[in-house]
Amino acid sequence: MKAIKYIFFLILIAIIALAIYIAVQPSEFSVTRTRTINAPAAVIYKNVNDYKNWNSWSSWVEKDPNMKITLPELTKGEGSSYTWEDKDGIGTMKTIETNTNKSISQVMQFADFPSSDVSWKFKPNADGSTDVTWNIAGKNLPFEFKAFAAFMGGMEKQIGPEYERSLEKLDSIVLLDMKKYSIVVDKETIQHSGGYYIYNTAATTLDDFKSKMATMLPAVMSYAEKNNITMAGAPYVLYHKYDEENNAVMFSCCVPTTARVITTGGEILTGQLKPFKAVKTTLNGDYSNLKDAWEKAIKTITDSGLEQEENGPNLEAYLNSPMNTPNPAELKTKIYIAVK
Repeated sequence: MKAIKYIFFLILIAIIALAIYIAVQPSEFSVTRTRTINAPAAVIYKNVNDYKNWNSWSSWVEKDPNMKITLPELTKGEGSSYTWEDKDGIGTMKTIETNTNKSISQVMQFADFPSSDVSWKFKPNADGSTDVTWNIAGKNLPFEFKAFAAFMGGMEKQIGPEYERSLEKLDSIVLLDMKKYSIVVDKETIQHSGGYYIYNTAATTLDDFKSKMATMLPAVMSYAEKNNITMAGAPYVLYHKYDEENNAVMFSCCVPTTARVITTGGEILTGQLKPFKAVKTTLNGDYSNLKDAWEKAIKTITDSGLEQEENGPNLEAYLNSPMNTPNPAELKTKIYIAVK
């Protein structure tokens, strides 16, 4: 009998000690992880801001593919939310504030536990990468929550590794999405309307072509803007000669105009493109895929029994630019190759 009382007394002491240990645990927590992703802040922000994308990089979904995800009509921006249900209960994440391309504030509610504040910060770096910081924090924690955290090894242990894995997956998915591209070569020829344009021109090596074009095209566009010249379409590069064997290219950077423009001399000149029959090719994706697009276009011309015009014109029109399109997968270029 004394032994039973002694054991009961020891158990009581242990319970009291455990209760004291739990009671003195911090009444708040904060877990933060940061990962540098080699992508523009705008691209990462766009992914994170839409709950439709979370399934693809959530470490919790990776561990439990049977988790039930419910998405409402509004999945991105302020007021958006999503709900999940797993073996441990039901949780909800809701976005309460956004600062485009800079930060996102959210509130998470899981089961009967108190809500937690979740925040994202996107800090651009000089090299084009972005520091992505993900934080979750809670305060005024009740005894039950502190007990749960204590038995599970603490919130840092529970959440930290999941945040790390999720950010790792987000990194790989964003980079993969940025590399996506498609090439569509129209089977039917079109009649390009031609038209007037202003331009500058240069002859250089293929090695220096990109750097030359990167300064020349903005110069023509700037000239048009400063002189209130109305653009009649997308700016383009007109190829006069492209010789891979001799590492040489001659080209003009052009801005189409609604009428003939009399320039004031210097490097900016006026030209006219006569209407011509062409095969049109559309590249959706990074400019690094342009060579592939040209090769597919030329192959289609050959396979269709058509014949290229020896002296062109051949041109590359840029419907948007990296300046206003941070994700290279969303760049759009049209190629026109003159045929007989």
